[in-house]
Amino acid sequence: MAGVSVQRQLAAVVAVVLMATAAEGFISRKTWAAIRRADRDGPFVGLVVPNAYEMDPVLNSPAFKPSSNIPILDVQGRRFRFGTIGGQNVVMVMTGLSMLNAGLTTQLLLSLFRVKGIVHWGIAGNANEDLQIGDVTIAKEWAHLSLWNWQRYGDGAENELPLEAAGDYTRELGFLNFSDYTVGKGNPELSANTLNSIWYQPEEIFPISGTPEERQHAFWVPVNKRYYKLAGKLEGLELPACVNATTCLPRAPKVTRVPRGCSANIYTDNASYRQFIRSQFGCTPVEMESAAVALVAYQHGIPFITIRSLSDLAGGGSSISNEAATFLDIAAKNAVEVMLKFVPLLGRGEHADI
Repeated sequence: MAGVSVQRQLAAVVAVVLMATAAEGFISRKTWAAIRRADRDGPFVGLVVPNAYEMDPVLNSPAFKPSSNIPILDVQGRRFRFGTIGGQNVVMVMTGLSMLNAGLTTQLLLSLFRVKGIVHWGIAGNANEDLQIGDVTIAKEWAHLSLWNWQRYGDGAENELPLEAAGDYTRELGFLNFSDYTVGKGNPELSANTLNSIWYQPEEIFPISGTPEERQHAFWVPVNKRYYKLAGKLEGLELPACVNATTCLPRAPKVTRVPRGCSANIYTDNASYRQFIRSQFGCTPVEMESAAVALVAYQHGIPFITIRSLSDLAGGGSSISNEAATFLDIAAKNAVEVMLKFVPLLGRGEHADI
């Protein structure tokens, strides 16, 4: 009987330990204490960046001053860096590539720290042939373009999509018909494409101001109006045009506010698709993260803006239009330069950015 009693006691101890672990959400008490300590410097402007080559110029800039409290905090595979830019308290985190990484990282940022606004920056492909490599674009609204309903072969625009009647899918946003891009489509027998059509879909969202489990939908997500207005002050900023003494762009890059940016889990290097999304959706920057950041911020009611420098004309079209490898460095540095000038414009009050 004594042995049974000991076993029960051990089982109880194990249960308590497991319950404590679950209650911590797999974040240790030590890490939670560090989070609370770091948060004393808040509220922060959250700086969200996709990749190291877009973050390193910030770390090497005298404009970014690391915190003397907790300069770096690692949580669940993400590294949060604390400091100031122009007197503004900031917390910076790198997401990694893709919508999934961008969304997860932004959610973690907002769940752990007091963040009063988000500034996201990086490079992007270009769908607007009136602009050039190195230009820095600030879009007024963002959409996610890789949520599709893929229509079966034989159905057309007049046919209802599966689950459309239930409100899950819609034909309101338009579609891409693969047959329209078939080479030799003058021959009807050859032009039909069994891939048929994809219909673009809005995201299901659950804003904190709504009722849990009552879905809403969002396709175009607007950036914060005040942030967008402040960004207009940077449109005359001088940016470098040369990678080195022998490699320069035709003109000095400019900062320009544009109507729309588009994201997808797709690296777009196809001229036909570039021209389609430009005509259908009015995209200028096209990339793989901003709409995810926008959707998370939007659901939390957190102001945000995205700054994207153009690194290539998606799919090519001129002698310098698709030289991402050549102009990556200058594009990344231009995005950083604009971000470093933008953040101090926000003011330091907790609600100054709303």
